[in-house]
Amino acid sequence: MGSARPAVVIGAGIGGIAAAIRLAAKGYAVTVLEANPYVGGKLTAFTDGGYRFDAGPSLFTAPEKVDALFCLAGENPRDHFNYRRLDEVCRYGWPDGTRLTASADPQQFARAAQDVLGVPQAKTLALLAKAKRIYGITSHVFLERSLHRWQTYARWPTLLSILRLPQIDGLRTLHRANAAAVADARLVQLFDRYATYNGSNPYRAPATLGVIPHLEFGQGAYFPDGGMHQIPMALVALAQRMGVQFRTDSPAEQIVTEGRSVAGVRVAGEVLPASVVVSNADLVATYRNLLPQVQAPEGLLAQEKSTSGLIFYWGIRAQFEAMGLHNIFFSGDYRSEFEDLFRRKTIPTDPTVYLNISSKYQPTDAPPGCENWFVMVNTPHDSGQPWDTLIAHTRQRVLGKLSSALGRPIEPLIATEAVLEPRLIAQRTSSYGGALYGNASNTPLAAFLRHPNRSGRVRGLYFVGGSVHPGGGIPLCLQSAQIATDLVPGP
Repeated sequence: MGSARPAVVIGAGIGGIAAAIRLAAKGYAVTVLEANPYVGGKLTAFTDGGYRFDAGPSLFTAPEKVDALFCLAGENPRDHFNYRRLDEVCRYGWPDGTRLTASADPQQFARAAQDVLGVPQAKTLALLAKAKRIYGITSHVFLERSLHRWQTYARWPTLLSILRLPQIDGLRTLHRANAAAVADARLVQLFDRYATYNGSNPYRAPATLGVIPHLEFGQGAYFPDGGMHQIPMALVALAQRMGVQFRTDSPAEQIVTEGRSVAGVRVAGEVLPASVVVSNADLVATYRNLLPQVQAPEGLLAQEKSTSGLIFYWGIRAQFEAMGLHNIFFSGDYRSEFEDLFRRKTIPTDPTVYLNISSKYQPTDAPPGCENWFVMVNTPHDSGQPWDTLIAHTRQRVLGKLSSALGRPIEPLIATEAVLEPRLIAQRTSSYGGALYGNASNTPLAAFLRHPNRSGRVRGLYFVGGSVHPGGGIPLCLQSAQIATDLVPGP
């Protein structure tokens, strides 16, 4: 490795780790700089009083994108990283007392929607078929390749997809498309929720986001052995076996340029030379803090930001048979909820509550007879709201909602508690205002308006992670690393 050209990756989030692996496979000598004392970005974990919590993302789809990194290094993924496919996707609850378990099997899910909600099976299956069709049209163009190179559009498969663009339903909103497909407001709400997977508003986001259910029902949802934190841990170990160096507690200070090319990264007052620099940092932080000498894409930076989140990590001294790994308790007025998030920029007065309990699949995550609750509501990104007051009020509303739904007071069962909120998210991840997915996808052209994975102004500079193309979430961050490093020439 001594004669290999140096590359520096800024940020050890999942996109940065994957980029480091791919650069090492190309023959680069890779150093990853991480400001925090830990690696993994949002994919972190902690223990509290005998309860283990995955602190960040809790849904795992497209595991083949993780496996591909081991295969790239000539290793068998099963020797280092394993996971189980879920039999059910999620358990849903509505204020009227309706409960629906969404099986991972589309036919069973459709039958349950008919039995519980009265929606004909054919209607639900048609929505899932549409998701699969959109995926087939868009994935190899919008998700797997750079949208900012003419070569992408000169391929015959791309031209075929362009001819089928009317089929991706990009001119209607997701809500309008779902409401036209099924009459039951509860099932519409269930399918509208997929806009929140990238922090967007279903009443404004394009119906193209209806592709997301295909990841769960068509390709499957999974649970990693050891929990979500095992994803970055297994990949960091792989990267280290490939010679990648990780430097924690090492915040990058500036991306150094010479002329129109990168020269290195300043860290701890010294310049670490590099012919390739990959920024896994948030786009706003990259330009404002690390590239003051380069003209920033002000239009992109000014776009509407995605939602953030408020998470309560509760160790619960009880077990609830009615709950699964993934659970959703919907609000009574979904439209008002998104008005609160995006127009009024406050936490909704009646928030939809997501509850993840990893001890359902990994009993050691909680003491015997107990459960570890990851309780999340969507919030706006931080723009100076009175968070302490909002968090205290929301805590009581969430406790009331869950106590009512489960028929038992929850607060007396809380043995341990930790809280993550937009200000802390921003502090720990350098994401603008704690926005979890960078810019929101609330316009028909949102997919085309994300920042490219290669700089057009600075040679040797690349971008990965949730704030750039193709978007947020584990699969897309891993995909961004592939797109970016495919554009990097061999050393």
